[in-house]
Amino acid sequence: MKVWPGHHYPRGATWDGSGVNFALFAEHASGVELCLFDSRDAARESQRIPLPDRTNHVWHGYFRDLRPGQVYGYRVHGAYAPERGQRSNPLKVLLDPYAKAIARPLAWHDTLFGYTIGHPDADLSFDERDSVEYAPRAAVLDPAFDWKDDRPPRTPWHRTLIYELHVRGFTKQHPGVPEALRGTYAGLASPASIAHLKNLGVTAVELMPVHHFVDDRHLVERGQRNYWGYNTLAYFAPEPRYSSSRRPQGTVVEFKEMVRELHAAGLEVILDVVYNHTAEGNQFGPTICQRGIDNASYYRLAPQDPRHYEDFTGCGNTLNMRHPRVLQLVMDSLRYWVLEMHVDGFRFDLASALAREERAVDRLSGFFDIIQQDPVLMEVKLIAEPWDVGEGGYQLGNFPVGWAEWNGRYRDSIRTFWGGAPATAAEFATRFCGSSDLYEGGGRRPFASINFVTSHDGFTLQDLVSYNEKHNEANGERNLDGTSHNFSWNCGVEGPTDDPTVLSLRARQQRNIIASLLLSQGVPMLLAGDEMGRTQRGNNNAYCQDSDIGWLDWALDERRRSLLEFAQRVVRLWRSQPVLQRRRFLRGRPIPGSALRDVQWYQPSGAEMGERDWQTSFVRSFGALLAGDAIEETDSQGRKIAGDTLLVLFNAHDEPLSFTLPALGGWECLLDTAEPGAKPQALRPGAGCDLQGRSMVVLRLAR
Repeated sequence: MKVWPGHHYPRGATWDGSGVNFALFAEHASGVELCLFDSRDAARESQRIPLPDRTNHVWHGYFRDLRPGQVYGYRVHGAYAPERGQRSNPLKVLLDPYAKAIARPLAWHDTLFGYTIGHPDADLSFDERDSVEYAPRAAVLDPAFDWKDDRPPRTPWHRTLIYELHVRGFTKQHPGVPEALRGTYAGLASPASIAHLKNLGVTAVELMPVHHFVDDRHLVERGQRNYWGYNTLAYFAPEPRYSSSRRPQGTVVEFKEMVRELHAAGLEVILDVVYNHTAEGNQFGPTICQRGIDNASYYRLAPQDPRHYEDFTGCGNTLNMRHPRVLQLVMDSLRYWVLEMHVDGFRFDLASALAREERAVDRLSGFFDIIQQDPVLMEVKLIAEPWDVGEGGYQLGNFPVGWAEWNGRYRDSIRTFWGGAPATAAEFATRFCGSSDLYEGGGRRPFASINFVTSHDGFTLQDLVSYNEKHNEANGERNLDGTSHNFSWNCGVEGPTDDPTVLSLRARQQRNIIASLLLSQGVPMLLAGDEMGRTQRGNNNAYCQDSDIGWLDWALDERRRSLLEFAQRVVRLWRSQPVLQRRRFLRGRPIPGSALRDVQWYQPSGAEMGERDWQTSFVRSFGALLAGDAIEETDSQGRKIAGDTLLVLFNAHDEPLSFTLPALGGWECLLDTAEPGAKPQALRPGAGCDLQGRSMVVLRLAR
């Protein structure tokens, strides 16, 4: 087959309508062979063709005879010297790091490793067996797609409600989704799925990893899978297991169709992305992609011992963001998902690992500098998980302007306050007002805080109020995995129960958390299923549970349906009240032309809270007056939006109490977590409002 020199950019396999250009960065390689396969399951490659040219350490070639659908891989020649960080082994077929469609995932076998497993020299040995029968393979993609009139919703941050979901788990048991589409991109885009999202009132779905990932070998050997997907291998290719199509091209088309349908419903699509490490693990991992292409460039190696990897992720390796070509790989991937796949933002897993220069986390690292000035990425939503497992990796509040962060302190504060812990009121109030202590000093707004109480990692909301100890036995790790809990929220009864008193209190605590989350300043994030009492039966680390433990259960009894209706009601309240969607922090500032401040705090007696009141360890009941006059929003004609003044009353005590209302005018009760079905009722100025134990009430000041 005739081959022309072609171009060194763009990377990967690029179909231009006449032929295919291949380009692979491999700085330390002495040669690169393109392997062509007649089919996804062909036993051997039909041709091996050396790429004829090299520009700036990029090997490239152009083939006029090739077309979309062509299955391919690479063999890279070079030094095999692990003690120097070099691990080239041309007997291993390698996946293109820029692969945009996966023809076949890997099948675990000892030949996938560059060294000989069981050899006395371990990873210093050289394996002389060919991996072609088991290695993953890519396919050339035709990027053409009719997006019709697709437009990104561009929901402002302060009006955003995120819903974290798993593509497969969300629809796997949904009775309204056609059976053939359950667990797929098409299933998520189905009318039944979209109806639930719209009825709930969320504005964005945050998809757990959909980049092509690998099931860990130890999981496969015990009959499990890496269900969550935080084990990425290909940063451009959508995961084929979530596609109803059997063709690589079909997987990409189905993903685009999903995005188009979600956009048409007004829903943004945010991807949870894992650029901090790859599926190749540490020095004992397989050679299936970057390791065999250019180990010393792609990974952070120990400076004094490059045989080993710097691991800031707990997953064996860390991608080397200090190398310009690796940084380019990540940036090209991000732009690809925005420009070609039309996604609206990203949540970066263990984002601190991306900010490390030498060893310390640097908020002004190259990665952030490049994103800040990128004309594509500066317009999408960027969310950091602001920690990794390395020294100094906890960086909550330290990310640059333009970034939002998962606020772990918000999560912990809401849990401890409603759990009845002493000395938690002041912290709760700070988190409720937008966490200005974390974000305001850096010039950021309340929407820098992604407020959440539960996420994929940990208990569901139902399990949070039902279990004090984790029950991860189904994971096969003797219940040693996952984090401890110890909040003692289970009312003395661990797990399922028929006790009506316990069930009532658990339901109320769930309503308290949902209401607190939606009424707080910042961006709320709900975990899929929490709005309808989903349980994982006490498993707080369901990463390998591709089963009914990890899937949403859509069979709602009266209790779960009641919780769903309550969640929908609170979301409607949040969406209808501009004072709950402020763009500035609540700080108790005076409002010009008003006798009120933007937020005022009250004791149950009706007196305002003083500084010393917050320092009392047993304060668990108080009220927050949110002044509608403080809203800085304007309509399309530039007129100031009129907002209601709300009074939110909290009682984390076990016992009921009567709260004396501020004598500002009449009040209307909009919401009571102890009586979720109660209709709005009027209360006169200075009247007492009865709060049940462990409950909260929302009132509106009559105009």
